[in-house]
Amino acid sequence: MSAMNNSPGGFRAALGIGWAALGAAGILYARAKGIPVPAALPVIAAFLIAYPFYLVTGFPAMRERLAGRRLKWFLLAAVVLPYLVCCCGAIEFHWYNAVRLAALALTIILWYVVLPSGISLRAGSSEAPIAPDRPGALSILADLSFLAIFPAVLLGGYFDSIYPPYLGQKLNVLGHVTFLPVFVLVLMLQRRVRETGYGFVPDRREWRIGVLHYLYFLPIGGAVAFLLHVVKPHAPQAIWKIAGEFLGFLWVISLSEEFLVRGVLQQWIEDWTGNRSAALLIASVVFGLAHLGFPGYPFPNWRWALVAGILGWFCGRARNQADSIRASTVTHALVVATWRAFLG
Repeated sequence: MSAMNNSPGGFRAALGIGWAALGAAGILYARAKGIPVPAALPVIAAFLIAYPFYLVTGFPAMRERLAGRRLKWFLLAAVVLPYLVCCCGAIEFHWYNAVRLAALALTIILWYVVLPSGISLRAGSSEAPIAPDRPGALSILADLSFLAIFPAVLLGGYFDSIYPPYLGQKLNVLGHVTFLPVFVLVLMLQRRVRETGYGFVPDRREWRIGVLHYLYFLPIGGAVAFLLHVVKPHAPQAIWKIAGEFLGFLWVISLSEEFLVRGVLQQWIEDWTGNRSAALLIASVVFGLAHLGFPGYPFPNWRWALVAGILGWFCGRARNQADSIRASTVTHALVVATWRAFLG
């Protein structure tokens, strides 16, 4: 992690640049879809409000300031404020939906306050987790149940009724974006998971390892995908769209999935079993099974699950080699961008 990425100045610079880029992207997207800009402003504003809450997850010094009592208020605001802003002209406000958002956030925030975790803390320190040699069954169950909340909420459509479609556009992605920092920061600041390498800017070594594992995956994963007929070649997308989708996956979707599967679950399994190879295999299988509901084929979509499992193995190997999920995030984002650009 560079000094800039770990400084208030770096955070402020990323905040200003990100706000400008998101605002411009929102306006351009609205015009491309034929949506009047004034009608799109509440949604754009909601994403701008959500952005700093998400951004802080990638700045260690900034996020550490949130540890302790202020964390719950920060995370409640991260979930509720974008909803309130979106209700100022885009969707209708409902107390029931506001309560649902707050209830979900509080469930996650209080999880490790109420339930046991697989760590203990050194005396006098809130920042130095010690993984026990043999965590209890209740601790393991609490950890696995916590991770299960993430796919249950996203795949279960929890945000679909809270953020209904607006002018033909799906808004549930706003719920997903506001949900991510809650999950990530609870794991980092309450559960105190081991350092994962979570961050937005891979270094040169991480880029190299990530790209190499992308290249390793292509002949194997590509052959399986073609044999199973899960990809269909088409004319390439515009360069700007390919680049935009790659950055979106690199900084949001792939990063969050790599953090949870490779950075957290794979590391936990390795700690519990003492076997890195077994942890890599099990995490890859879990990642594949999470894609059983992938569209394109009826459930269970074992074709995509198999391809995703293979991708998961290469991503996990990249993470192990770099000792950072930023490398596996590069692999993941490159594969998805390639698929969407040429084969999706």
